[in-house]
Order: sequence, then structure tokens, then C-alpha cells
Amino acid sequence: MHILISNDDGLDATGIQHLAEHIGRYVDRVTLVAPDRDRSGASNSLTLDQPIRVEQRESDVFKIYGTPTDCVHIGITGLLGDEPDMVISGVNAGGNLGDDVLYSGTVAAAMEGRFLGLPAMAVSLVYGGSGPRNFDAAARAAVVLMRRLFSEPLPADTILNVNVPDLPFDEIRGFETTRLGHRHRSEDVIPLEDPRGRRFFWIGAPGGEQDNGPGTDFNAIRRGYVSVTPIHVDLTRYQALDQVGQWVQSIARSEAEDQ
Repeated sequence: MHILISNDDGLDATGIQHLAEHIGRYVDRVTLVAPDRDRSGASNSLTLDQPIRVEQRESDVFKIYGTPTDCVHIGITGLLGDEPDMVISGVNAGGNLGDDVLYSGTVAAAMEGRFLGLPAMAVSLVYGGSGPRNFDAAARAAVVLMRRLFSEPLPADTILNVNVPDLPFDEIRGFETTRLGHRHRSEDVIPLEDPRGRRFFWIGAPGGEQDNGPGTDFNAIRRGYVSVTPIHVDLTRYQALDQVGQWVQSIARSEAEDQ
């Protein structure tokens, strides 16, 4: 088996090194293709307005001067001699819970692998204010899920979003299937001014937990479980198709009457 590992914290991040070490014990080949720096919050962005520089550090270690999605896209569609069997993104330093998945470069890297036809998962370590400690535990959880994903594949339009509590592995209570929770609205931007009077802004902090009851990823983490959320890559809201279809028919009639 050949595993492509990426992330959004950058090639030199602690999490990706722990993940590569643990995954490498169970597969034939591990290739790291990761950004040159922290690209958290990059979501699914692709660099289309300029070429993307690639720096090869070792035979299977590549630094990409682009986004997490760039990394996986380049890795699968031209950089590597052999197409990998799976994409694993992480271990991210910080959770990707609830609405975070919309912005997360960690999740986006996994999604790009899935878009290109490979099984994929994103792995994040959820820690408090003192900083992340148990990257090994998150990497061990990733190994467990990787092996199951190979033996029992998921549908082709599905990735796993995995969040691991920042605990030693033997203190984690188990694995729990979850849905995405929801956060409150994010805090307002922080306006500042430079010495020349020009304004700029820092993006405000994400909102706190809102929908965090039983069954959610927030709840599982709080109770000491690994949260495993299957994410459907097809974003269509099927329940709204009939209502939107009625709107479209009404719009068409109105325009015809106006003419």
C-alpha cells in the first residue's frame, strides 16, 4: 500500500511527522506532499493564477508552495510516479469540528483525494489552551481507521473527518460515529490601523459550540471519544429540490408574462 499524506499546518509541522512515522509501520510506502507553511483556513482553494513551485527534500518528501488542495492535486495528477492508494490529511494541530470543515485546509486535502478517486480521511487533534501534546494518539487512531477503510471501503463520495481528544491513547474511551455539530456565529473582525493611517482587519475568533448535544462531534470529544464523521462530498440539499423547483417554475412564468 502507498499512502499520500498531506496537511494544512505545513511540511515541518509536528503532526504530519508523527502521522508519517506511524502509518509507515503498516504500509509499503508513505509520501509526504505538504505546504511550505501554515495554510490553515485555506479550504478547497486551488492556485490557478500562477505556477506552483515544488521542492523535493527526500525521495518521498515534497514541499509545495501552495495550498493543501494544490498539494494533493499535484501529488496525484503528476508529481508521483505511482498513484497512491489512499490520502490521509493531518494530524492537524487543533480540532476541525462542526462548521470548521467548511474552512479547513485539512479536510480540503482529504476531499481533493476523494474528488480524484481515492479513499481519504482528515485527522485532527483537539486540544485546550496549553497546546497539543498527544499527536501519537491521533496517529494511532488514524492507523486503526486506515486499516478498516482498506478492508471495508466506504462509498465513493465519502470521506472521514476524524477528531481525536488530546489524551494518551490508552485514556481515550473509544471511537464514536458522529454528525457535524454547529457553532454560534463567529466573532466580529478586529479593526486596526497601521502607522500611516491605513486600516486592516484580523478575522475574529470562531463562534462557540451551539449544536453540541449527543451524537455530535463536539459531544464525543468532550466525553473522551474519537469522533468519526462520514462526510458526503455531494453538497446538494436534496430536501430543498422540490421547493427550489417551484421557485424556478414561478420565475419562468413571471418572466414569460413580463415579455
